[in-house]
Amino acid sequence: MSNGHGEDLNACEILKQFKSRYPSAEISAMPMVGEGNAYRNLGIPIIAPTRHLPSGGFVYMDRAKLFADVQAGLPSLVGQQLQAIRAYSRNCDLIFATGDVVVLLAAGITGRPYASFLVSSSAYYEGKLTLPLLAKLLLRSPRCRQIFTRDRFTAELMQTKGFSTTVFAGYPIMDVLAPTGKDLDLAPNSPTIALLPGSRLPEASHNLAILLDLAIEIQREFTAVPVQFRAAVVPKMMEIGVNGKTPLEEVATQQGWHCWSNGKLYHDRSNIAIICYCDAFADILQRCDLAIGMAGTAIEQAVGLGKPVIQIPGGGPQFTYRFAEAQMRLLGKSVKTVGKQTANPQTLIEAARLTQQTLADKAYLEECQQNGIERVGKPGGSAQIADRLAALLWGNTLLRQ
Repeated sequence: MSNGHGEDLNACEILKQFKSRYPSAEISAMPMVGEGNAYRNLGIPIIAPTRHLPSGGFVYMDRAKLFADVQAGLPSLVGQQLQAIRAYSRNCDLIFATGDVVVLLAAGITGRPYASFLVSSSAYYEGKLTLPLLAKLLLRSPRCRQIFTRDRFTAELMQTKGFSTTVFAGYPIMDVLAPTGKDLDLAPNSPTIALLPGSRLPEASHNLAILLDLAIEIQREFTAVPVQFRAAVVPKMMEIGVNGKTPLEEVATQQGWHCWSNGKLYHDRSNIAIICYCDAFADILQRCDLAIGMAGTAIEQAVGLGKPVIQIPGGGPQFTYRFAEAQMRLLGKSVKTVGKQTANPQTLIEAARLTQQTLADKAYLEECQQNGIERVGKPGGSAQIADRLAALLWGNTLLRQ
């Protein structure tokens, strides 16, 4: 079970390893937020209805979105999901809950043994362990056999608080970043900047519009050497709609850019080109010198790779200043945020200057490398967590050291 896009991604990376290493297990899924396409793409059956709701799962960022979710059928949807969870779990040997107190509670009501991966909780946010009382009770239950954390600092702190089954076995989002060898058409000796507008439409379209304006300001700052931009967008951004245009083309036209069929955007007056890819996310992150993000998981992955990140608040519902500020606390010195409101022209000028200053600061760039390892971790977490889940099912003799 999981409750969010990043949660789905982590769970599915673990399941890929689990399925390949322990093929005898029967696995089903219950994504409680969103449509659960990550599970569908793996061929894992989903046990109850799923639906995309207006908040995108970010009710905690804007309580007003809760009303929109209720109007869109949230109570009925949750009721169907919980009913299916209780019925299906009667024959389950283990529940794996990836997320926060929502999936923990769903695991708790099954009456079955469960393991928890606290993807949305970290002691880095406050410098101390802050969990809801209900979450603490569920994590202390004898039926909670293992607690996984997203970073080592949180695991160590939880152990000192008496959560003895807590371990940090790695962060699976770092296991999806192997480069594919995609030719990004990069010129040597020119700084490469990754643009990360997010994955949820229409917010990602609005974010990309801001990033296009920012790219113009950045090029004005780099007078000595040209900058090259590569944008990682979701496939839906490049799918033709009923109006005969892609969302990417619509955004480009609105902002005064030309959009070619290969995803290349061009701005006449500034002589800037941006190439957008929907199938080269890992390659772009690996090759970039700096990332400018208006996203969640993608920024964590960039930090994990040792990249400096600059954030620009958008209009939400996800990527607002509140979200960006929380990510700074979570990810440490690698992340800098410009502005506290939705980006305006002055914000973009300041962000462009900060981009130039950041890339010129060699000592800071080296610090980002170490910070990424400390805050996010190295690849390999998916396999380690899969092995520990297998040990819970079949005994510690299967746990590979």
